Amino acid sequence: MKLPLLLVCAVFLSVGQIKAQTVNFSEHVAPIIYKKCTSCHRAGEVAPMPLTNYNEVRAWSQMISYVTSIRYMPPWKPDPTYNSFLGENYLTDEEITLLSKWVADGKPQGDPMKEPPLPYFPDGSQLGTPDLVLSFAQSYEHKGINKDEYRIFVLPTGLTEDKEIAAVEIRPGNRNIVHHALCSYDTSGKARQNDAMDSEYGYQGFGGFDVTDNPLETVQFPGYVPGQKPRFFPEGLGQILPAGSDFLVQMHYAPIPTNQKDSSVVNIFFKKEPIERQVETVILVPLPNIITDGPFVIPPRQVRSFHGQVTVPRKLSLVSISPHMHLLGKKWEVFAVSPNRQDTIPLIRIKDWDFNWQGTYTFDRFIVLEPGSVIHATATYDNTVDNPFNPNNPPKWVSWGEKTTDEMYYLPISFVNYKEGDEDVAFTETETTAVTTVEKSGNKFYPISPNPASDRIQVQFELVQGASTNLQVVDLQGRVVQSYSTHLFYPIGTHQIELDLKQLPQGMYFARLISDYFQLTQSFVLIK
Repeated sequence: MKLPLLLVCAVFLSVGQIKAQTVNFSEHVAPIIYKKCTSCHRAGEVAPMPLTNYNEVRAWSQMISYVTSIRYMPPWKPDPTYNSFLGENYLTDEEITLLSKWVADGKPQGDPMKEPPLPYFPDGSQLGTPDLVLSFAQSYEHKGINKDEYRIFVLPTGLTEDKEIAAVEIRPGNRNIVHHALCSYDTSGKARQNDAMDSEYGYQGFGGFDVTDNPLETVQFPGYVPGQKPRFFPEGLGQILPAGSDFLVQMHYAPIPTNQKDSSVVNIFFKKEPIERQVETVILVPLPNIITDGPFVIPPRQVRSFHGQVTVPRKLSLVSISPHMHLLGKKWEVFAVSPNRQDTIPLIRIKDWDFNWQGTYTFDRFIVLEPGSVIHATATYDNTVDNPFNPNNPPKWVSWGEKTTDEMYYLPISFVNYKEGDEDVAFTETETTAVTTVEKSGNKFYPISPNPASDRIQVQFELVQGASTNLQVVDLQGRVVQSYSTHLFYPIGTHQIELDLKQLPQGMYFARLISDYFQLTQSFVLIK
């Protein structure tokens, strides 16, 4: 009983210290906001207002205090007491108390010199310089008729050999309409045929990519949902993108009242070292051999749960899990039971499902399951008038479907075959910035604007000493495709140049500034 008592005392002592001190923005609030909020709350991202400095945070301080106190923000849905994942983005009780006290104390700024620097958020990629960039061949116009649309776009890879994939990153061209995206590939040519038969760019897709008779056999790459940061596969793990394949992107465009266009980009990163094990995925859906209490039909005015299970055929090491449901969704709980039924292994629990915040969750370690283990997954749905997100009033009968007003029980679980020692492997965050912005010499190359661009960009750099420079635009193969200055001298200070890119085709490029003693680069994307 001594240990719990000590923990209680420690909590009260911590809270007491918070109450005693003067909470200010620079020392206490900025570290929380910049780490947990600003990645989404900044220009060009999914959040509705920026939180990148004292004045912006102060203006929204009352709202911040409220939404954090009820744990609506940051939008991390898995229960942290059930299992742990990489990239967990939730606030501790102490952090919530700090934010609340700061607002109650009048939102003082404190000493600006003690404020941490705003994190660097690269444009064009969140992971680094991609090895392959696949862009839409043209913009697609999503019709403003207030209906969902699932459309598949075929992006030729041009690969002449199989490539081992370290990460896939979707960069939506129009975040107002891209609800989420799924990714796969096709080597049969069927996707190209589907595209050619459709009068518009891409083709309609419902229930899969329509390139195989069994959609559950489709290889699925990491996709996109708002607020989810792309992630590298752990060391030694990856997926294969075959030579000659077409990369497939299934875009879910949300209902809108006016026509809007989208032209998105896919960044693909190759493994630097050969992968040891290829990541595979099993998907639990409401088929009779998976759901034990089907059929998957949700009557009106009822709260209904469905239980699914699958038996592990061989020893596996789980990597990630991606629960998915729609507006009637309320809860998920997924766990495994060992073959002797002596051990229960928690996988994920979401107690307050939110359709707007879902994603793939990578475990912070391998979850090793013995052959004969059974994975159990229970999903709960609320089809009553008490559910404020119910799309039907009065409630209607709802069954399986991909429209937002339909419902889903869809649970991909990624894994690799077990390797001795997996029990002792812990994953770590692998985060690299996209481009070089600061040289050891102190010279800076600022993010390019606009990015993505259509025909012109603004290049801005700062020199700590005068230098004769060359300014170039380089493609992904390292070829100089345009030169804007050759041996042009720039003095100490900040310089801004506008580059005309009308002659360049759509794709990803690098602006490169070279002198005798430094080289600076910034990436950018052209969308025509």
